[in-house]
Amino acid sequence: MKDFWVCFVPLFVAVDAIGVLPIYMGLCEGVIRSRRNIIVVQSVVTAALVAAAFLFFGRPLLALLGITVADFMVAGGLLLFVLSLGDLLSPEKARKKIIDLETVGAVPIGVPLITGPAVLTTCLLLTSQHGVQVTLLAVSVNVLIAGMIFWFAVPISRFLGHAGTRTLSKIASLLLASIAVMMIRKGLVLIIADNWP
Repeated sequence: MKDFWVCFVPLFVAVDAIGVLPIYMGLCEGVIRSRRNIIVVQSVVTAALVAAAFLFFGRPLLALLGITVADFMVAGGLLLFVLSLGDLLSPEKARKKIIDLETVGAVPIGVPLITGPAVLTTCLLLTSQHGVQVTLLAVSVNVLIAGMIFWFAVPISRFLGHAGTRTLSKIASLLLASIAVMMIRKGLVLIIADNWP
């Protein structure tokens, strides 16, 4: 149970469903309720499948390229730090225009808004420390939570207000930056330990 929560928290921060909520609302503006429900289901299924595929095939791909877990921890930590810093310093996450209502649930909502670089990087790092099963469970629960937040987007946005949504998003970005620093630190320790004479 402890391993699950250790995996759940950084993934919850990485998904940042509350931070993505204004983008989702913008993408679905003017869309009827039944169509929005289909978009939410499409986004959850796509996000979960991409995360699961990366969990199972990410490590073999790294091994094929000769990249160690320590290397990935440092690179992934740097990437997470840059992403979180961008969210912290930017006035607002960029809003994307709807290209196609038939695919908007898969792209961009499912990928990369729910399952993006931060989630994929975090998944791979957690897998190396806690195993595939626990990480898969944690990422699945987080994707479902994101889906629930989007399903009830209108009342949640009304309750939090613009300021509340922005505040929660910034707190999540700050936590993600801290997790990124921790990953970089652990990766450097492993690299030094492996190359210590």
